[in-house]
Amino acid sequence: MYSLSLRILGIDPGSVICGYGVIDVSGADMTIVEYGVVALKRTSLSFPGRLREIHSRLSAVIERTNPNVCAIEKMFYAKNVLSLTQLAHARGVAMLACAQAGHDPIEYTPMQVKRSVTGRGAAPKEQVQHMVRAILSMEETPEFFDATDALAVAICHAVNGGPPEKLKRGGATSKRQAWKDFVEKNPSRVKKS
Repeated sequence: MYSLSLRILGIDPGSVICGYGVIDVSGADMTIVEYGVVALKRTSLSFPGRLREIHSRLSAVIERTNPNVCAIEKMFYAKNVLSLTQLAHARGVAMLACAQAGHDPIEYTPMQVKRSVTGRGAAPKEQVQHMVRAILSMEETPEFFDATDALAVAICHAVNGGPPEKLKRGGATSKRQAWKDFVEKNPSRVKKS
């Protein structure tokens, strides 16, 4: 966890819906600056037009919020080759927007993000959303999971301070250890019952 104040932009890339979330971190405190999605209709824009729009809107978010660091989710899964290719392009323009602002985005796998936020690398989106809302004291529920996922990417970077070591595959022992590590790093975030 960072002891100095830091602003982090998290990005959950997508070619139709691209989530973003900006948080401020000061010691163990995390607060939301801004979050949302770049939602585009496949029918109204060509694919290159959607990429241009993603780049333009993320660039505007970066200019408006002036983050110290950018973090982005790595590609993990796609339904088919076309989806994978389009996601790769969307990630590319998101990374370009960050790079043009002087930031080399730090990449995290979905498993690293979920583990940092929930303690489980296989947590469902609903659990990630619930934990993000709890960690950031959010009263509202974001309309899109993409926005919550982007906030989770930012939280992941805040918790780890950089890309965590490659995750080990394992059973209950590694999950318990992950939770113990999370509790040690974030004692003020864990409510004891």
